[in-house]
Amino acid sequence: TPVQIKEFGAINKIDFSPAPPYNYAVTASSRIHIYGRYSQEPIKTFSRFRDAAYCATYRDDGRLLAAGSEDGGICLFDVSGKAPLRQFEGHTKPVHVVGFLSDKYRIFSGGDDYSSNLWDIPSATEIISYSEHTDYVRCGCASKVNADVFITGSYDHTVKLFDARTKSSVMTIEHGHPVESVLLFPSGGLLVSAGGRYVKVWDVLKGGQLLVSLKNHHKTVTCLCLNSSGQRLLSGSLDRHVKIYSTTSYKVVHSFNYATSILSLALSPEDETIVVGMTNGVLNVKHRKPEEKDENSQKKRQPAYRTYVKGRTYMPKQEDFCVSKPVKRVLRKYDKLLRSFQSSKALDAVLEPPIMLHTPEVTVAVMQELHRRGTLRSALAGRDEKQVNLLLTFVARRVIEPRFTPVLVTVADMITDIYRPVVGQSEIVDKQFLKLQEAIGKEIDYQEELLEVLGMMDTLFATFTKKKDTCLEENKSNGVTEIIETNRNY
Repeated sequence: TPVQIKEFGAINKIDFSPAPPYNYAVTASSRIHIYGRYSQEPIKTFSRFRDAAYCATYRDDGRLLAAGSEDGGICLFDVSGKAPLRQFEGHTKPVHVVGFLSDKYRIFSGGDDYSSNLWDIPSATEIISYSEHTDYVRCGCASKVNADVFITGSYDHTVKLFDARTKSSVMTIEHGHPVESVLLFPSGGLLVSAGGRYVKVWDVLKGGQLLVSLKNHHKTVTCLCLNSSGQRLLSGSLDRHVKIYSTTSYKVVHSFNYATSILSLALSPEDETIVVGMTNGVLNVKHRKPEEKDENSQKKRQPAYRTYVKGRTYMPKQEDFCVSKPVKRVLRKYDKLLRSFQSSKALDAVLEPPIMLHTPEVTVAVMQELHRRGTLRSALAGRDEKQVNLLLTFVARRVIEPRFTPVLVTVADMITDIYRPVVGQSEIVDKQFLKLQEAIGKEIDYQEELLEVLGMMDTLFATFTKKKDTCLEENKSNGVTEIIETNRNY
């Protein structure tokens, strides 16, 4: 539900402080009221004006406030004080536009005397005055990208871009109607102007080229505003509506309806509060509805500790039937990586020292699985000096073990093939290659010696076998003779 606050007159400007707690200044009649975000009464008032005050605007740090007045003067206030810190005299008619340049030490202003002036804050003197408009200057803004650039809009249907380093305007854009409000996107490349029933977007970097013209209001558009991300553009109008546009498609995505014509509009830096000022002096404040917490999503109360230990000491009786709880199988890190086809990371996981030293069969098994999948080469490639050193150390140490030899010989062959071009660039890697060569050379020598021993043993076994066969034949022949002789005796 919106909060409505009655002011002393029509509200011509609302401006949020850029610094926490994000108070906002409301300019109405001859006073400037400072409101807290949730306060319905002003927490501070500046009333040192002889006549009407206009366009109270915060500096980027939220510590200073500048405002124009009906008598042509500009007042600079410290937010924590009451009396003006500086007063700038130079305009001959009411000043409706005041703003700070992004360097924080200069102020620009625009008045009904058709002039746009630049002021120095420390010395309270006028730096330069531009008299290029031919009607009232009623709106303006400063670039956040360039500290010398500011823009003013006038009832002569033009928007002019000024550079403090030049003596005349840099660019003039023809809006086609009396300009009530101008706005620069944070990037500084796009300019939005409002006047008549139209809101127009211009490309400053292309010399003021018109990008889009919006005609969604039925009466004059009086104010513009951007949200914090720059994705939403808001416009208020005398037709009592606030339209919200998407800055990607420039389509109306939402609309608010108010009781009377709207003169001013502001959105808090966190997009949590929208404040609208109307011609009848009513300030309408809407807060974003807080997200309702789902009762079901609230964290349930955990059981007491005794609930978990209850029955731990119970011993089953003979007639009890015990049901064992299935143990949940937890996959190891390398198994998870293999399941997600992250070959290189799976190889890294099994090359950690605890696994390589205590369970080398796991490392070799992962290498064998990667070779079976055809991704072993890609897993071995692209490694730095430290990782190649680790790989070669493991291969050189375990390649001589018979259970690992078939797999590790393939791995050694791939490593040699992949990293052959970088041999000679690292002493550490070269040293490991030499160790691998030495280990394989020793193993080949052992195999040769074993083959020689195997040949000797085969010869010995062959000799023993012939002697045994001869003995058996003699025994057989003796047995047959004895049987024949025995039969003869009978």
